[in-house]
Amino acid sequence: MKRLVVKIGSNILASGKDGLDTKRISSIAADMAELHDSGYDLVLVSSGAIAAGMGKLGLKERPKTIKLKQAAAAVGQSSLMWAYEKSFGEYGKKVAQVLLTRDVFADRKKYINSKNTLLTLLSYHIIPIINENDTVSTDEIRFGDNDFLASLVASLIEAERLIILSDVEGLYTEDPKKNERAELMSVVKEITPELISRAGSVGSVVGTGGMYSKLLAAQRAVNNGIMVHILSGRKRGLLKFHFEGKHQGTVFQPKREKLSSRKGWIAYGSRSKGSIVIDEGAVKALIQGGKSLLPSGILTVEGNFETGDAVYCLDPGGNRIAKGLVNYSSSEIDRIKGKRTTEIEKLLGYKYSDEAIHRDNLVLL
Repeated sequence: MKRLVVKIGSNILASGKDGLDTKRISSIAADMAELHDSGYDLVLVSSGAIAAGMGKLGLKERPKTIKLKQAAAAVGQSSLMWAYEKSFGEYGKKVAQVLLTRDVFADRKKYINSKNTLLTLLSYHIIPIINENDTVSTDEIRFGDNDFLASLVASLIEAERLIILSDVEGLYTEDPKKNERAELMSVVKEITPELISRAGSVGSVVGTGGMYSKLLAAQRAVNNGIMVHILSGRKRGLLKFHFEGKHQGTVFQPKREKLSSRKGWIAYGSRSKGSIVIDEGAVKALIQGGKSLLPSGILTVEGNFETGDAVYCLDPGGNRIAKGLVNYSSSEIDRIKGKRTTEIEKLLGYKYSDEAIHRDNLVLL
């Protein structure tokens, strides 16, 4: 399988003053067409709708209100897709527009349906072009970024690699715009908390992300066994050169033991509806023993959730230890917390399972 996800940010494709950079889009389409011809399945995650709409609406800076962002996205999305349709068409490639929202990944049925749609498009040698549905989404515009979306898509289709085209050459030891002595990190074997804390979190005039969001996206992807590359999106031919063995940018090495598709969804796709605080014995059982979470190890319940919802498991200090799908609602767990499994039916009048969270539905963080 040769399956790639390529992510392109707004700052590569557009400016608030001039709108879409059609020459840049054409250049990227040419590079991707060469990869496609060499046998790769390609999925493109592209920002740019709001930035394109800014030019049409005469806005000089990124909108700050939700309704103006949604209006800019509605105006700009058609221009963005037309530019891709035209550019890829010059190389005999067909594209498809796919607009996704966060709830697609949070709902297991929608998640599977989206996966099937994308894999069907790939089977017909079509290049899906994915963007967040900014016109109807609010949480995604306010908090999200397409680096996060790209990492979810890469896991969704079980891609071999995630390539993030950035406005910088890759990950540096320091911000190269502030320190000319900053050195490019060609290979990153492990994404540590210290590395993430050093990354800047401020995006550009037209974008929402920065190196911080790219590192978080890379972390999610490598945990799913996906190799991640950060390359400059401003230089033509880098994609081709990179896959010819001429190393460019920064490579993040994937974890050897990748999460299964289901556990990858639990860890990064599902949305947590609450938390369960567990005692030290339960922490040890989960981390060292590979056990399920039993009611006897639960101290307190936070939030309101139903059977089958995703929740975080916290240690007594409030640190996130695991995430999983619960077999009981928050009110039910509150009644059986600290109790033995033999007491569940007596306390509730019924018993769904001995475990509050079964090991098969639990992921260590």
